Amino acid sequence: MTAQRDTANGAHFAFTDRWGGVSAVPYEELNLGGAVGDDPDAVRTNRERAAASLGLDPGRVVWMNQVHGAGVEVVDAPWGARPVPETDALVTAEHGLALAVLTADCVPVLLADPAAGVVAAAHAGRPGMIAGVVPAAVRAMTELGADPARIVARTGPSVCGRCYEVPEAMRAEVAAVEPAAYAVTSWGTPAVDVAAGVHAQLERLGVRAREQSPVCTLESKDHFSYRRDRTTGRLAGYVWLG
Repeated sequence: MTAQRDTANGAHFAFTDRWGGVSAVPYEELNLGGAVGDDPDAVRTNRERAAASLGLDPGRVVWMNQVHGAGVEVVDAPWGARPVPETDALVTAEHGLALAVLTADCVPVLLADPAAGVVAAAHAGRPGMIAGVVPAAVRAMTELGADPARIVARTGPSVCGRCYEVPEAMRAEVAAVEPAAYAVTSWGTPAVDVAAGVHAQLERLGVRAREQSPVCTLESKDHFSYRRDRTTGRLAGYVWLG
């Protein structure tokens, strides 16, 4: 498995690609999504492999039941026997507890304020971005003592604005909420740039330390893309303190 990983003052960030797992076609290989039709045992093995490659205990990774909304859950332990809630952002102040977000074109957003000891992971697709999931996650972090001026942000592989074609009416709807997301495809048709919208939101919130992955999931055969393949696996982004 290859994972883009970096560390900032004790906060760790990682994004997976699709290789190094055990899932069969069309989920090959490192599918980490449990709700896309893949064999549950393969997903479990993949999650264990991904965690081990990052030095994490798979039992200390918190996942979400993502629904393209703006809900936020503050957590201090894995779900255990509890049902995994429907939400699109997780926040924790628990060191060593890793938060995970699944994507296959949407923008995975990882946030950390190492000084306050607070991290967050958010799933920002087009609906979640315009619903405000990222501002909601930052607000939840500040309630735990984080300062936007100290927050470090990473956005991972996602479909780029040159490839995310949408109807003109949809582009207008999105741009009315977040003008920075207005885009044009490389072939000249209406598009949405969700990552640009997310970074514009973070900028307005005062989050200056930001990095964006250059990878477009639709263009990269090393990454899962729902828009390209429909039935496919899911990548993961991880953030933790330690």
